[in-house]
Amino acid sequence: MARHVGFDQSPQDPEVGLESPADEEGVHDSFSRLIAEQSPGGRGPGGRGPDYEPGFELQELQRELDEEGQDCVSGHSPDQRPRRMGAMRGERWSSATLRILESMPSRTIARRQALVSNLQKLSVSDRVQMLRAMPLSMADKRQLRSLVLQKSPSPPHGQIPCCSQLKFYVIVAARQLWYSWFSLLHSLQLWQVALKRVGGRFGTGVLSYFLFLKTLLFFNLFLFLVTGLFLVLPQAVRPPPSPQGHANFSGLELLTGGGYFSDSVMYYGYYSDSNLNRVCNGSSPSPGRGRGLDCVSEGLSYSMPLAYFFTIGTAFFITCIILVFSMSKSFGQSFHVEQSHSLLAMKVFCSWDFKVAKTSSVALMSENITTQLRELLADVTRNHANQKPGQRLWRLLVHGLAWAICSGSTVACALAVHYLAQHMHAVRLGQAKGVAGGVAGAGGVTGGVTGRVAGGVAGAGGVAGGVAADPLLTEAHLLALPVGVSLINLLLPGLFNAAGWMEEYDSPGARTSAAIARNLMLKVSLLAVLCFHWLGREATSDLQCWESFVGQELYRFLLMDLIFTLLDTLLGEFLWRLFSEKVLKKSRRPVFDIARNVLELIYGQTLAWLGVLFTPLLPGVQIIKLLLLFYIKMGSVMLNCQAPRKPYRASQMTTVFITLLCFPSFLGASVCVTYAMWSTTPSRACGPFRGLNTMMQAGRLWVEQLRDTDPHLTWLATAHSYLVENPLFLFVAAGVFMIIIYFNIQVVGGQRKVIALLQEQIKNEGEDKKFLIRQLQNTHEKRRDTPGRCSQQDSTC
Repeated sequence: MARHVGFDQSPQDPEVGLESPADEEGVHDSFSRLIAEQSPGGRGPGGRGPDYEPGFELQELQRELDEEGQDCVSGHSPDQRPRRMGAMRGERWSSATLRILESMPSRTIARRQALVSNLQKLSVSDRVQMLRAMPLSMADKRQLRSLVLQKSPSPPHGQIPCCSQLKFYVIVAARQLWYSWFSLLHSLQLWQVALKRVGGRFGTGVLSYFLFLKTLLFFNLFLFLVTGLFLVLPQAVRPPPSPQGHANFSGLELLTGGGYFSDSVMYYGYYSDSNLNRVCNGSSPSPGRGRGLDCVSEGLSYSMPLAYFFTIGTAFFITCIILVFSMSKSFGQSFHVEQSHSLLAMKVFCSWDFKVAKTSSVALMSENITTQLRELLADVTRNHANQKPGQRLWRLLVHGLAWAICSGSTVACALAVHYLAQHMHAVRLGQAKGVAGGVAGAGGVTGGVTGRVAGGVAGAGGVAGGVAADPLLTEAHLLALPVGVSLINLLLPGLFNAAGWMEEYDSPGARTSAAIARNLMLKVSLLAVLCFHWLGREATSDLQCWESFVGQELYRFLLMDLIFTLLDTLLGEFLWRLFSEKVLKKSRRPVFDIARNVLELIYGQTLAWLGVLFTPLLPGVQIIKLLLLFYIKMGSVMLNCQAPRKPYRASQMTTVFITLLCFPSFLGASVCVTYAMWSTTPSRACGPFRGLNTMMQAGRLWVEQLRDTDPHLTWLATAHSYLVENPLFLFVAAGVFMIIIYFNIQVVGGQRKVIALLQEQIKNEGEDKKFLIRQLQNTHEKRRDTPGRCSQQDSTC
């Protein structure tokens, strides 16, 4: 059936009865409805069948008007018609106008009654699905449901079968239990309300810091569980023979990690070098695989050297897999095509959750959406002004000067840490050698009157011996290097912030990226110097148990980092807010430094990964540190800080943080731990690998023992030599991980290009539709001029 589609456009009010051609979605929806109505199997509005047309009576009336127009052309006099027909002759009814007239209350009452009667004939589930599928508002759906429930007779209670009642109650109880379970899981999410609050007030940049801290907490929880179950718990159940003269607890051990903690499961030197099922009778352990003691095997065998080696290796391997997976997933989520205009429309119309009913939750969600809209608007309105060549040259000179200052200060601090560590190592060796000369030193001090030269030399030895004889001073002296490094980490980022202020970045995101790069350069330099100090000087020194000493050093560094971070929070945020409000009489508060705080987290996590080999309980210390940092930083941010003056959307911050955690942090820690296990010689007097040339030799001895016991296990020795001892396997595995990351990045890049092409195609199709609408309107206006010419011809006849 042919249909006339008209566009009614009046010059007095051109928007009456017309959909705007500029509204692309509305035009597309109109075409979709028109195609659906003209399809052979389609159903018209109200479900009246394929032959139904909207406004059938009005269309009949328009056909009569068309016939009258034809009569006008044939020469009939228009005065013989009623005035009503003459008034309606000049209008051409469009399909949109017919739908509007059809939806008048007088015509919709009968249709609604028919719809209610049809819904009453359906079952409850079908009725609910039908109501959900109807393109009506919630108010209309509620009204229809109330009408159906009012007119549908409810059967008496006695006529409902017992099985149906039981089924209904079981379904309702199961649904409530399922919803309660989901609510419980939702409430068990760690720090959910706190994260929403800080994200709503300070934006996604500050929120990314706390999300990153939460991620690090789960990494350390995994390491703590693995080392606790396979290393700490078995050794605590079967402790080795305790040495003579165990140190008493003085309280200083909480800062230094030595003293009472030296002979505990916290450090490498405490762990046995034999099977834990052997009960040994003896007062002191002997080096060399537990030989020299009267040992008897009982029950199952649990080799502590093998457990130590494979637990650390497996924990690092699983952590690497999790990091690679997290980084690939983060790349896919953040590096996608996103236009601020489209995201702004989605955030305005689709971001509200109508299931939220609690007043505090409504206020929190409103604040969160407001902050996100502010960030999106900042991205939309940010202008990139074109600079002149002179201005560009000046900006390049300023950037070069800032980077030169930051690089020079970083190199100077690294050299200072290098010489300080060298001095501390020499002093410690002097203290170790001066213990034997303590008695002679005391005699040299008393004999200073009779022999000044001899007494002076002996007196120097006495001073060294006196310092070494006091254990508290010795333990406190070990804090010099951690305090110096933590002081550098506290003060030097302030210089980086001053350099960033001098550069005057237009975008807050660019300033944050530059600060992250400079802080990363500082942390990597300091950690490289410290790793050379620990694995170069200390591992080749004459210390009795250098692994335990390195573990104590890492504990001191981790603890000093926490203390100086708390001092920075107190001095840099709390006292500055009080000074600004009370003295300067200003309401300005400090802005949370995202780059500095995130790099502090990465620095602490690198120390934790480095210390797992030497201090199996160090992940537990890191967990306590992260928990304290979260609550202290959260309280300080909410109380002392303000939102950034220039809001910006940190959509890729989490991806950058995970990438920095993977490559500089975890990769460097893995290289150092692998070097310690493959190349350095273990201590001869302590630890599970005493008496061996390398830690790797423990696995080789175990495989050879299995091969000698059972000749069918020769393949195990071959697999161990190729997969564990050969570095080629690690390089291949690392190459595979890099390839996976590269392919993920390339796939995401290809998806971005495809999405951009599709968006361009959608834009072009919208322009085509607008052009078609304009052509149709022009054609309609030309046709409307035809009755006017007919009237002029009739008047001249």
